[in-house]
Amino acid sequence: METRRLTMAQALVTFLKNQYVERDGQQHQFFAGVLGIFGHGNIAGIGQALQQNPDFPYIPVRNEQSAVHLAAAYAKTANRLRAFACTSSIGPGATNMISGAAMATINRLPVLLLPGDIFARRIVAPVLQQIESPTTQDIGVNDCFKPVSRYWDRIYRPEQLITALPEVMRVLTSPSDCGAVTLALPQDVQAEAYDYPEELFRKRVWLIRRGQPDTVSFSRAVEAIRSARQPLIVAGGGVLMSEASEALSKFVAQTGIPVGETQAGKGSLAWDHPQSMGAIGATGTLASNRLAGKADVVIGIGTRYADFTTASMTAFQNPHVRFVNINTAEFDAYKVGAIPVVGDARTVLEQLTAALADYKVPADYVVEIADLKATWEAEVDRLFHYNAADYTGPPIQSEVIGAMWEASGPRDILLSAAGSHPGDLHKLWRTRTPNGYHMEYGYSCMAYEIPGAMGAKLADPTREVYVFLGDGTYLMMPTEITTSVQEGIKIIIVLVDNHGFASIGGLSRSLGQKGFGTSYKVRSQASGQLDGETLTVDYVANARSLGAIAIRATNLAELKEALKTAKTTDRTTVVVIETDPSVGVPGYESWWDVAVAEVSESEGVREAHARYVEARKRERYHL
Repeated sequence: METRRLTMAQALVTFLKNQYVERDGQQHQFFAGVLGIFGHGNIAGIGQALQQNPDFPYIPVRNEQSAVHLAAAYAKTANRLRAFACTSSIGPGATNMISGAAMATINRLPVLLLPGDIFARRIVAPVLQQIESPTTQDIGVNDCFKPVSRYWDRIYRPEQLITALPEVMRVLTSPSDCGAVTLALPQDVQAEAYDYPEELFRKRVWLIRRGQPDTVSFSRAVEAIRSARQPLIVAGGGVLMSEASEALSKFVAQTGIPVGETQAGKGSLAWDHPQSMGAIGATGTLASNRLAGKADVVIGIGTRYADFTTASMTAFQNPHVRFVNINTAEFDAYKVGAIPVVGDARTVLEQLTAALADYKVPADYVVEIADLKATWEAEVDRLFHYNAADYTGPPIQSEVIGAMWEASGPRDILLSAAGSHPGDLHKLWRTRTPNGYHMEYGYSCMAYEIPGAMGAKLADPTREVYVFLGDGTYLMMPTEITTSVQEGIKIIIVLVDNHGFASIGGLSRSLGQKGFGTSYKVRSQASGQLDGETLTVDYVANARSLGAIAIRATNLAELKEALKTAKTTDRTTVVVIETDPSVGVPGYESWWDVAVAEVSESEGVREAHARYVEARKRERYHL
């Protein structure tokens, strides 16, 4: 057997360079490179190996967590057909990646994490940044990755890489099992040499399977749909990941079944498709939520039925409602007592189109769907051009969203993650093309937005990427603006300055807590609370200091001009606008379960608790 003598780290990088995936006859090199920060725990191993492989790009970031965000967004935009690896030193560098790992796993996105680890030969322990345990020497901070990884391993000997790497690729390329994969790499083992079999480094092509449903479950699903008079589809992220938008469009045009979209599935249909009812659930539209309330058969496609999708199990109120779930993951297919159809979304939709060629929803349902859609689109137009006669304040958030939508092109990407933005965008953004709406809402991780936008742009440089974020999340991790300038990755950032945490402030007020601790205020000497003057931050100056072009807009007209300018600039551009958080987008007959204090001295809290008890009566088990 031919062998090649390499360090463990050199062998790892050489292997990663030669991994490819194939779907529908198209091959893609799987790994686009490595993101990270070097420290003593990876500089002599992974760092040296990357220096030796200049054809495998290394991108240094400013925070290890943001590296994982960038990688996850890249994989999402690429429909999981490409990925990045992320490397860190040991200790704080490694643990900085844990939030990102959880986010990737929750969203079922392939990311390979390569944190440095303690010495395998323990004579020098405890090493710098090593956590110790009095009960075992076989533990380190990287064990914290176990519950947030789909696969985890620690490479104590260089030859263990030979059996670990195929498992890594099996998980990363699985439609049902992918997520974060962690290989903990002891810093001494990274630098150790071994005679690796040459076969390990040959080009390998991993097939992304389009799973076929079993005939019994499929026939039961067909029977259930055929019997439905008010069916509704819930389109989740699996529609986009399987590139099933065209198949979905054909199926619903043929049958007339309306579609509500989850955060991950938004854009499964173009916004102006007759069957597109828009967002569903706690952040849903009036059209989707009305239809969900009376649906007799709900067809979930690639959704895991998170609480926002089900409005905390209050969305589907028909006492005889039945569910059909189409999903690559058996775990998700069985949820809500559904008929489980385990298979690829596009494959199953194509088969349903053929099997239900003679099925149409009733004529009265067709009229109801059309009326609700027309009513909803008129509501979006109203909120995009808010002109209440008695309102004289600064622009409201829905107007900013409207201006961004009008400035964007048909293939451009809108990206966000946390705060009040996901709810308003889920309702209002009119997605034109698949993956044009990019929302990280499985983990709703603040600070995802800027590195995530970079990942989306790297995955498809032909599309403009608009980032929509608030001042609260911006202050958590603005430094990746510098990385975007360093790498020539231009993104457009619209920063809404509402002087605090607008989303959680609104939630606090709805719970009777008056927005406590959610506004940016100076601490008052008199009260001892954060209720003094408004804290002022110059976001324009901050963005400029990080290398971006920055523009301040004081009204909608200036915002629209700034967005025009942003499209012509040569690097990342930040547009800052102050908004009024007191005027929000309505809830449209939806609800989200957030527990309210059962006992309180505050009358507002007591009133909120009474409303909460009443709302909980609508929660249902679906068995």
